[in-house]
Amino acid sequence: MSKIPAVTLAFWILKICATTLGETAGDLMSMTLHIGYAMSTVILLSLFLVALASQLFVQKFHPVLFWTVILATSTAGTTMSDFMDRTLALGYAKGSLILVVLLATILAVWRLTGGTLAVSRIATRRDELFYWAAILVSNTLGTALGDYLADDSGLGFLGGALVITALLGLVAAGHFFTKVSPVLLFWAAFILTRPFGATFGDLLTKPPEKGGLGLGTVGSSAVLFIILALLIVRSHRSQVFPVADE
Repeated sequence: MSKIPAVTLAFWILKICATTLGETAGDLMSMTLHIGYAMSTVILLSLFLVALASQLFVQKFHPVLFWTVILATSTAGTTMSDFMDRTLALGYAKGSLILVVLLATILAVWRLTGGTLAVSRIATRRDELFYWAAILVSNTLGTALGDYLADDSGLGFLGGALVITALLGLVAAGHFFTKVSPVLLFWAAFILTRPFGATFGDLLTKPPEKGGLGLGTVGSSAVLFIILALLIVRSHRSQVFPVADE
């Protein structure tokens, strides 16, 4: 039995909310609380492994657990990317390139060893492990790419978000109006929703003089957490108790 939710509009809304929260929560731990990128990465990767072990242990889809793992990959991805790009001084462009190669390698090995990249058919422990490895790296890549667009490219947080929105629009158009592989479009959308969340998270938290709205990491994280929790409950209730005319 698949433990992966159906890829619907609700899935993408939840994904964007979770990755935006991952950006603000990761920054909250590493910068606002002054824990640092390295120690934050150790802590968040440990939490990710605990959540992942629970996800691998269960026998059916549990929405809270699934989205907890997604959130864990996003928060850990934020601090991992910042550690690579800032502490190790690789820079956003080089860090993004390294992560692109790593993600492509994971997907290639997964496919060439007989796995399925179609998430609707993931039903084995082996495919689950590849799936979560790809998600962790893609969410780390998204942070680096989002930072590159917002900072190095000169677009700013809003400009970076608009570019990613346009690219997501092209992916959506490909889904509805072309015969491009749905598997390819899924992974493209999955990767792109992360830098969208990263740039939007920075837009919420950064001060106005840096092009943000100045809401801070604490307030933004709290609001996003409440929104994500409500969306998970609403999505689960709709699946268990379908509402008429929806």
